[in-house]
Amino acid sequence: MKPGDIVNGKITNILGYGAFVVVGDYDGLVHISEFSDNYVKNINDFVKVGQELRLKVLEVDEENHRIKLSYKQLHKTRGIRCKIPKYQIDFQPLAEKLPKWIDEYKEDKNE
Repeated sequence: MKPGDIVNGKITNILGYGAFVVVGDYDGLVHISEFSDNYVKNINDFVKVGQELRLKVLEVDEENHRIKLSYKQLHKTRGIRCKIPKYQIDFQPLAEKLPKWIDEYKEDKNE
């Protein structure tokens, strides 16, 4: 098992700071901050003891057979992150644009 893997786990216990999960022969923890990008008041709003979930592995401690997991990275509840297109915005100094604006203003006044 390595960080980035997608695994199936079963919720064994829920405490105020996270949910404990069994994934094969590993004990895992989904910290409360890994349930949502929003404020999480109660983890029970997301999962229940005994529920099986797909989770993403964040860290692996091979020596102790423990893993840190994320729920939110696979179960987005709002907005999907994507790459924002890059635009080139051409700013010119005001002194260069001003003569054009004056000409446009005069043309509008004469109409």
